[in-house]
Formats: sequence, structure tokens, C-alpha cells
Amino acid sequence: MGLALKDLLRAHCLPQRLAGHCGGASPFPFPEMAQDSVGLSSDYQFWMQKVSTWDQASTVETQQDTCLHLPRFQEFLRQMYEALKEMDSNTVIERFPTIGQLLAKTCRNPFILAYDESQKILIWCLCCLINKEPQNSGDSKLNSWTRGLLCHVLSAFRFDIREVGLFTQGLGYAPADYYPGLLKNMVLSLVSELRENHLNGFNTQRRMTPERVRALSRVCVPLITLPDFEPLVEALLTCHGCEPQEVLWPEFFDAVSEAFLLKKISLPTSAVVCLWLRHLPSLEKAMLHLFEKLISSERNFLRIERFVRDSSLPEAACHPAIFRIVDETFRYALLETDGAPEILATIQVFTRCFLEALEKENKQLKFALRTYFPYASPSLVTALLQHPKDIPQGLWHQSLQHISEMLREIVEDQTHGSYGGPSDCWFAFIHFGGWADVAAEQLLRSEADPPEAVLWLLAFSYSPRDGSQQRAQTMEEVKAVLGRLLKLLRSPGFSARDVQAAAGQSREEAPRPLECGPLIRRLLLNFLLWAPGAHAIAQEVITLMAPTREITHEITGFLDQTLYRWDHLCTTAPASRKLASELLTELRGQV
Repeated sequence: MGLALKDLLRAHCLPQRLAGHCGGASPFPFPEMAQDSVGLSSDYQFWMQKVSTWDQASTVETQQDTCLHLPRFQEFLRQMYEALKEMDSNTVIERFPTIGQLLAKTCRNPFILAYDESQKILIWCLCCLINKEPQNSGDSKLNSWTRGLLCHVLSAFRFDIREVGLFTQGLGYAPADYYPGLLKNMVLSLVSELRENHLNGFNTQRRMTPERVRALSRVCVPLITLPDFEPLVEALLTCHGCEPQEVLWPEFFDAVSEAFLLKKISLPTSAVVCLWLRHLPSLEKAMLHLFEKLISSERNFLRIERFVRDSSLPEAACHPAIFRIVDETFRYALLETDGAPEILATIQVFTRCFLEALEKENKQLKFALRTYFPYASPSLVTALLQHPKDIPQGLWHQSLQHISEMLREIVEDQTHGSYGGPSDCWFAFIHFGGWADVAAEQLLRSEADPPEAVLWLLAFSYSPRDGSQQRAQTMEEVKAVLGRLLKLLRSPGFSARDVQAAAGQSREEAPRPLECGPLIRRLLLNFLLWAPGAHAIAQEVITLMAPTREITHEITGFLDQTLYRWDHLCTTAPASRKLASELLTELRGQV
């Protein structure tokens, strides 16, 4: 997982990639091999040999080899179609003289026809061979032969109705319903047997043998995406025997994982949990799939939430083992990206969705919270878990004070005990980042002197690696900026330049440490949203404070996050909400 995630994160610059979309994509997610004739010819010879081998033998080993290569062969067929559709039938025969043999052998292979979209793509390839205006008997023969193959493919998996007609009538089936009814009964029978096997695992006389379970999982590989087989796939995933080794075929897990990620099958959470616990590479693929979606999309909290919910990770993470793996992956991504805001946002959204799922599943918690956050103080986690909307607004400062005191005791005390050090505390705190946002807002909505505990909490949340002395300097600077902003708030009028000077961003000011810049900008943006006198000059202030694309992107993310948080806090501030929405729309048009 480490190498794959590192390659993914380093191959894409998160802030830049998330700031905009790429161009239009091909309708097929594969390279067009028609542009590489050498590569296609080489692949063609390889697969010609393969289908010939599969056609001549029907041993278990041949079937295993077929199933192993099905995803790659389907990709080849898709690439082949991309090449064929650009040629007329005569050119196809000239360039691929043995294509008839390849397609005929493919049409006779039930494993290939049953797998995913192979049957559909094969039909596309066959259609490319048909000459719409046959010029001679050879063209007509080819057309007739091709149509025969098409009829075979379209009627594959259907019994000869004439042979079983009397039998089906006796069973009460209409001829057209015989095959679906038989398939459904067969699947239900196997599902029942597997469930009985699961419930009677120690009764060897009533158990399905491990060899049969393994063989069944192998046979299912090409059939996984067929809706009728979903109950059987679920039963195989949730069936646990007493064997020390995994009995299901590895390719079965790979096929299920791929189909689930591409939304070709749907599985209940219990089956997804079993898949990810029994086959960790599937969980790793799910995490990488989520990161790929984040990288290919602009930063938007609603979009992030949709991606997170679609991944099924929050529900599955109610199992502590899955939560710990997912959480450690987030920690790794955070380190690799040096605390990228997009990863921070995803962690916060994931945590929120996870807590919702945990509340639904566990009205009374099955697992102690320390099971999910073993390196954080239980009392700290309990305090962070209190959502601000569940606490009267007048008591928010008390909660902030309590959280700050607990964090400060662990971070600045040399003996961290059994709850880890500053990095573990910070990682636990950012899961519940809403408290840092509440702290920044509270400092600007009160005319009282800023509490030291809240200043410390903000300084720590933005620069967790700082030592005590450096953090104290940050607190002093933030306090000075707050004083100047609150003074402006009490003045009869002020300009955009006045606000810029109050934030210490004028040219006369000494350069500010890099880590302190985002925190000051966060306070300044809160001032613009909450101070009525600042609404008219907000756009001008943002133009002054965002000289670079990176800072503009940062401000866009803050406004998006603020609106998202207000929605969940049920904050009623029409004027502030309207301004934030207008600024966000304006800035998104610039990046």
C-alpha cells in the first residue's frame, strides 16, 4: 500500500490537480491500441495462442488459467474493437488473416462469454467484420459466417427449448423462463448450503468441503457481475470455515473487488467487511480508488462527502480493524503530502461520516472509543466527539478551554504516558477539525481579550511541530492581529487597505513565518464574513491578500469548508452566508 499510495500522491500535485479538471476522456478507459500497430500485433499473437490452448483442453488447470487472464483478455478485446472500427472488413482480413479463428474460439468459450462485458465487446468486434456492401461470394460467405457466430453468442447460455420443452411444461415453467428459473434455484441452493456450512462449521458431516468451496469461488470469477449471482458472491464472502488458511480463490477476491469499485455489483456492508478483512489488497485498492477520485477532482466538501460515502469505507470502518487500517493510510497520505488541505478535509469528512455510521450501527457501542483511537487520551476523544451543534453556543468557550488544556498538558509535558506524543494528539485533533474553526470564529465574535487557551489551540492546530517558544511567538502575533481587527470593528468606517494593514500584510511589516500565514488569513476571512462593515470591501480585501494562485486556492477551500460546516451546524447568518457564497462563486471562476 505504501508504495502504491506514494506513487499516486507523488504523480499528482494535489493543490494543482484539485484546482481544475482535465480535458474530456475517451469513452473507454483503455489506451487506443490502434495507434500502436506493433503492440497490437504482439498482443494479438499472444492471445491467439492462449485461446487456442483454452479451446483444446478442458482441464482444471486450463480453466484456472482462463479465469486468471479474463480481465486482460477483455481489455484486449476492447482494444481490438478500437482498431477494427477504423477499418473496413477487407482491411481487417488483410491485416489479421486469422481473426476468424480467434473470434470463433472466443465465441465457444463459456468462461469468456460469461465474464463482465466480454460478450458485448465480442459482438462489437464481430459486427466490424460484416461487409455492408458485399462485392463477391467471398464477402457474402464471410457475412453469413459472422452472422452465425453472432447468433451463437446471442443465444449462449440458453438451453435447446425443443429438447426440454416437455420437461419444463411438467415443472410448470414457461419455456422462456426455464433457464432463469433453473439458475435462480441453483444459486439459492448453493447459498443455503454455504450458510448451513457457516452455521455448522464444526459438524464435519454437514460441512461443504474446503475444496468444494474453493472450486465454487473459482467458477464464480467470470460470473461475478451477473445480477443472479450476487447472493452467491455474498454467501462466499461471509462464509467462514475452520481452516487456518484462506479457502477462497485469490482471483475471486480480485474480481469481486474490481467489480465492487466499478459499481458493477452491489454488496451489503457485512459482505464488504468480510471482503476487506479476508483480503487486505482489496481494502488498499478501495483507499487508492478514493484518493484517485480526490486527485482528479477540484476541492469541494460536498463532492468529497459524496466520494467518501460511495466508497462504503465509513460503514465498514465500524469494524475497528478496518478503521485502524484506513486511519493509518490517511496518516501516511498526510505525511507524504506534508499536510495537504485536501487530505485534511477528507479526514474530517470521513470521520464525520464514520461517526454517523457508528451511531446507526451501535446505539450502545460494541467497542470502546479507545479501540478506534488507541494513541489518544480517552477523555480527549470524548471531548472532541461532542459536536458543537449539540452544545449551547454560550458554552462553546468552555469546551474549547477544556480541549486546549488536555492537549497542552500532553504536548508540552515531557512525559506523554501511554497516549503518544504531539503528532498523535494533533492527528486525533484534526479528525474533529470543526473545533479549530469554531475557535477561530469565537475569537472574532467576542470583544473580550482572546483567551490564551484558544490562542494556543489555534497555534497548535496550524503548526503542531513548533516548540513552546515558537508557538508562543505565533500566539503573540495572532493576538496583536486580533487586537487591530477588533479595533477596526469598533471604528465608524475602514477601507480594504486598513484591513490589510491590520492583518500585518502591508509592505512595511516584517516577513511573517510561513506557517503563520494561513492562520492569519483564516482570521482575516472570518473578520470579512462576520463584520457587517467589511462586507462591502470583502472582494477588494481578498484581491489584496491573494497575490498568488496558491493563496487563491487556499481561500476558495476555506469558503467552501465554512459553508459546509455552517450547514451542519445549522448556522443562521443570512448576510454572512450570502457573502461567502458570492465570494466562492467569484473565486472558483478564477482558478
